[in-house]
Amino acid sequence: MMKKKWMALALAGLVWMGGSAMAMDVHVDSSTEGMKDKVASIPLDVQVKTPLINQISNVVYEQVPMRGYPNVAMKMDILQPKSDKKLPAIVYVTGGGFINANKDNGIQLRMHLAQAGYVVSSIEYRVAPTAKFPQPLEDVKSAIRYLKAHADRYGIDPDRVGIVGGSAGGYLTAMAGTTSGTRTFDTGDNLNVTSDVKAAVDLYGLSDLTRIGDDYSAEVQKKHESAGATEALWVNGSPVFGGVDGGIKANPKGAEAANPIHYISKTSAPMLLMHGTADTVVSPSQTDLLFQALRKNHIPSKRYLVKGAAHGGIYWNQEEVLDIITAFFDSYLK
Repeated sequence: MMKKKWMALALAGLVWMGGSAMAMDVHVDSSTEGMKDKVASIPLDVQVKTPLINQISNVVYEQVPMRGYPNVAMKMDILQPKSDKKLPAIVYVTGGGFINANKDNGIQLRMHLAQAGYVVSSIEYRVAPTAKFPQPLEDVKSAIRYLKAHADRYGIDPDRVGIVGGSAGGYLTAMAGTTSGTRTFDTGDNLNVTSDVKAAVDLYGLSDLTRIGDDYSAEVQKKHESAGATEALWVNGSPVFGGVDGGIKANPKGAEAANPIHYISKTSAPMLLMHGTADTVVSPSQTDLLFQALRKNHIPSKRYLVKGAAHGGIYWNQEEVLDIITAFFDSYLK
């Protein structure tokens, strides 16, 4: 009985071993067959043209008072290309109709500039109605000074700084450009350095705030004369909190003081201006007013009209536009 049991176990073992051997034979054959049918990988030669770019988020560049609060943090995001040498820097100033300032905007333009070898900071700033001019401009200038004062930290050449913005940000860019070379509106921290810029790019920005609706219907122009128009809040503040009551034309001195044309001098920065022919928010004549004044005062400047482009939107992210902006900065910062 035991002998039969032993023989059965032995036979089962042989069967198991045979199965393993068969499985092993199949495995080897399968591997060999796979080698015959192996698909070749495609070699790829890569030319390194763009740098590695890191983002540094929510850098506090100043703390400022805002209605009811003594020290509100103003922040910037920085795109920093990896480099062994100091790079030129560009401050990006977002638009927002004078009533908001989202520093997340403009990512395609900012990345395009960063890939071209610029340290690019996108800033937030105070807006109406909790703030009024010149406080937002003071913020822009503070951001410029912060980057210069901390140039070593961010790999920046402080002597090569430019600025770009769209809409309200274009207007603030124009203000920073025309007042460059002066101490006008410099207040706050890092006053040991200047807020001067070597080049400014104004995209569909405003200039004379009393004429924003010039190219539009009488109905639109009337809306811009309203006390509720954001340019009125920007200059006058809210009458509830001590501001001037009425529209932008109720405060002609304030409107003039908020016009970048008013500050053009021999130290103003070279400027590129661009506007869309289909802009229904800010009159295309706004950038032309500034452009003509710059040329009259012999400030190097160019102006482009982008056919079919609206106020912001897809046209402004196309290579033709981005390349013109980058080439302009290259001519003054590189």
